[in-house]
Amino acid sequence: MRKLHIMKSIAKAGICSAIVMSAITFGSFAPKAHAATPETINLIESGKEYIGTPYKFGAPAGVTYAFDCSSFTQFLFKGLDVNLPRTSTAQAKVGETVAKGSLSMGDLVFFKTNGKTISHVAIYAGNNKIIHSSTSQGVTVSNLNTSYWTKSYVTAKRVVS
Repeated sequence: MRKLHIMKSIAKAGICSAIVMSAITFGSFAPKAHAATPETINLIESGKEYIGTPYKFGAPAGVTYAFDCSSFTQFLFKGLDVNLPRTSTAQAKVGETVAKGSLSMGDLVFFKTNGKTISHVAIYAGNNKIIHSSTSQGVTVSNLNTSYWTKSYVTAKRVVS
């Protein structure tokens, strides 16, 4: 009887150890979202001030009467002293890659809306929303979980810590 009790205790300890080791092992690889900061909250709020601003392909950097997707992100991040390249393709090469499940407010989100290569950039605004300059609506807020954005999603980058 005593031997059976000892064996059950060892088995329980082994299971508990395995669970703890799994949590430690997998926990170190689990992607983590970065909390919204006052800086990224202000970034999104600043972007919302431009809702309705028309889309213009190739809009010059720094103007606010019209934006294309990458001039919009470039303009907003310049307010945080983050100098982004001019195109969405070039912007996708900067910052730290972020898993889609770990997006945080202020992350850049990239899409292949042309079906071939990265051709659109937006800013993650929290709660599965993105703020961006779209060809059809100008600056707007969209749901990241629609089929259109889901099928064209490529990657995300964090350029503000």
